[in-house]
Order: sequence, then structure tokens, then C-alpha cells
Amino acid sequence: MITRRQLLGSAPAFLAAPKRPNILYVMTDDHVPRAMSCYGSKVLRTPNFDRLAEEGCRFENAFCTNSLCAPARASVLTGTYSHINGVIGNSEGADAIEHIEGKLAMYPQVLKANGYRTAVVGKWHIQDPPQGFDYSCILPGQGLYFDPVFLENGQKKTFKGYATDITTDLALAWLKQQSKTQPWCLVFQHKSPHRPFLPAPRHAKLLANTDVPHPETYDDDYASRKLAREAEDMKFDISLEPDYKDMPKGMNAKQKKDWIYQRFVKDYYCSAYGVDENLGRVLEHLDKTGQAANTVVVYSSDNGFFLGDHGWYDKRFMYEPSLRIPLLIRYPDGARKGAVVRDMALNIDYAPTILDLAGVTVPASMQGRSLRPLLEGRTPKDWRRSMYYTYYEDSWRLRGKAKEAMTDPSFQFFTPHRVSPHRGVRTERHKLIEYYRESGYWELFDLAKDPNELRNVAEDPAYATIRRDLTKELGRLRAEFRDPGRA
Repeated sequence: MITRRQLLGSAPAFLAAPKRPNILYVMTDDHVPRAMSCYGSKVLRTPNFDRLAEEGCRFENAFCTNSLCAPARASVLTGTYSHINGVIGNSEGADAIEHIEGKLAMYPQVLKANGYRTAVVGKWHIQDPPQGFDYSCILPGQGLYFDPVFLENGQKKTFKGYATDITTDLALAWLKQQSKTQPWCLVFQHKSPHRPFLPAPRHAKLLANTDVPHPETYDDDYASRKLAREAEDMKFDISLEPDYKDMPKGMNAKQKKDWIYQRFVKDYYCSAYGVDENLGRVLEHLDKTGQAANTVVVYSSDNGFFLGDHGWYDKRFMYEPSLRIPLLIRYPDGARKGAVVRDMALNIDYAPTILDLAGVTVPASMQGRSLRPLLEGRTPKDWRRSMYYTYYEDSWRLRGKAKEAMTDPSFQFFTPHRVSPHRGVRTERHKLIEYYRESGYWELFDLAKDPNELRNVAEDPAYATIRRDLTKELGRLRAEFRDPGRA
């Protein structure tokens, strides 16, 4: 059982630090960099995300360690990989927050033990209730976009309106109650832009006159990637068709695919725009109350997402659209303004970064590293040159029968979108993926020559040395992060 002494560390920072920063951690769900203008989006303008990038640092190579909602959230809270914190999937191990609470320190819990007021509002998406918060008001499960039920300190309460607006109202209400003499930490987490992609009515037609370009891999034929070829239920034109009762009749397959793509991507972008708009409300509050200069703002998403990339939606695979996440950090006292950080950052780094910036001892259980030196323009000589990824969820494999599985009651054990468990290593140039339940099937990509990951060169003799070196590195990372592996 973790003790209060362990949470406080050997020298409680709050006893000596005269002015500790407030912490605002903002998370969206399934949000990708390409949906933000600070990351180069030509489709959507996001002025408040852009403001954070201009006033702080934008991370160009931030990655999740398990591209799935609950595992990503557990990793952010604890600074640990899924095999350490026990939350390996959205259903498998989803109740392991009890394990976290008993054995591992979560950063809000550590801050609370060190004199911070703490709160979480919005999406939680871990089975057991929040721990280590003075106040919580969370959506149960996925929650609803309109007139949602929240659990306020464990009690059900229905709010009228749109979830993104309501979550922000709750955040502002809590912030307005806080003393200016005691530091606070607010975990501010949105359901948006998760499926169903439902923007606020005021934003529904925001892109009505815009034709969203197709990604380069829109018509991927999966020629060299057998598991990608079998992932039919991730194809948006199959899985999302039931969402749109107003889809015109009589279209051919290509017309239907193009119609669904424009519809779901525009709704996704418009939903994300609502987050940007509401983030602006909170930033304005910090400005008006004089707290902006003493508040660290961290923005990220739980995982990446396929927005038509490879003809898909959802995440899970270690491919770039699923692996890569946005990360913006505004650290008024030390972060460079407008800097772009290209060193690798992982979601297990957020907890130690927040604690470091708060002047609090980082628990030994956390596997990530503080990003503070990168914010300040100092890359440590031993900073990571590779990253380790794991994905565990599995289900009955119904190859080529995804559509039947979604409509035929006889397929009662089918869970959509899951892919074969895998682990992998990514360096600046290469990525090696081991699908360890697939009889020795591996994928290797040269990201310099093939940034869209269309050509698997794992069996190419020209890459034999690279594959051998990456296999060795994969083993080293497994040992470093104490991953016993699963077969």
C-alpha cells in the first residue's frame, strides 16, 4: 500500500516553495494533430490551441504507449505502462484503478498530498471512480453529448445542454471557488471528438461549404500488411454506415464511401472546434483573474485516430495516425515561447513533468521522464532515441466477416475494432512491430522512404541488419520497462 510519506517524498516541496504553479491538464478524446491549425490543418482554424502553441511549446513527436482510451488515461495518471498499472484495455483490466490506487501514485493524488486542491471534470473512462480528488464531476462510461448525466462526487445529476459546454461550465465553476493562496490542479477532460461525432448545433454547418481532402492512404490496398487487410470493421464506410440514416439512396460503393467520409470528418472537425472554443473560455478566466502567469497548461489527447487514413477510423494499430498525439505545454516561468520540440515525448512523461513543474518529488514508480528540460531548450544527452509501444486487447478473430458480425446475432462474442495484440519500437527513421500471436508475423517500415507505412520490408534482405538491430532494441525496451510480455 502506498503511504502518505511516499506521496510526499523526502522533502515536501510545499514547505519551502513560496509560489507553486497551478496545473491545468486538458485532455480530449481521439483528437489528432491534423485537426489543429497549430499543427498545420488547412481545414480547421483553432485559435486557442494555436495560442497555447505560440505561448508555450508544441511537441512534434509525442506518442501514446497504448492507443486506446482507458489504458492511455491510466498511463497519464500514473506515468506507467499498461502492464504496470494493470489497465491493458477498455474491458480487460478496466477495473485495475483499484490496483493503481493501492500500489501506484497518481499525480493528482501526489499533488493533493502536497497541499494542492484537486478536481476532475468531464470524461473519466476508467471503470472505478476517481481517487485523490477534492471534487469530481464525471461522465459515466462514454457519456452523452446532449443532456448528459454526470456523477458529481458519486451522485447522478443530469445537465441540460451540450457536453463540451457543460464540462467547461463545471471547470469554471470550480475554478471560481478556489483560493488565490492555495495552488490547484484541474483535470479538464472532454468527451469530444469521440464517436458519435456530434458537434454543438451552433457549429454543425461550420464546414458545410468545405470539401475535406482525402488522406494519401484513403484507398490503401494493404498489399504488404496482412492484418491491416483483414481489419474490415475498421473501414469507416462499413462501420459508420449505420450512423447516418439520412445517407442518400442509390449510390455506388465509391460514392457511399466518399459521402460517409465527408460527413464523419466534418462532424469530427466541428466537434473538435467546440473544444477549442471552450478552451478559450478557461484561458480567458485565467487572464482575467491574473492566474495565467502562474498556471501550467498541458494539452493532449488520449490517443491518435484514423481520420480516413488507410480507409479507416478508430485507432489501436501502431501506425502513425493512431500512435501520434498532440501535445502543447505552456509553462510561463520557463518554457520557450513558440518553440517546436522534436525530441520524443510519451504520455507516461506527463505525470513526472507536472510534478516536476510543481516542485514535487516524482515517485519512483513513474516510468516516464520530466519534459522540463525540453521545454527549456535543453535536451539531455541520454534522452530517448526510441520508444516502446504495447497493445493488448484481443477478441474472436472473424477475418473477412466484420459486417456480418455487426448484424448477425449469432456473432455474440464479437467486439468491433480490436486488432491482434502487438508490441513495437519506433526510432526517428524506422518502426518494427511484432504481432506475437500471429506465428512470427512482423512488420518493418522505413519512415523516411515510406512515411505512410504502405510497404512492409520486414522480409526484405536489404533491411536484415536494421531488423536485427531493432529486434534487439525492442528487447532492451521491454526489459527497461519491466514488461514480461504476453503470448
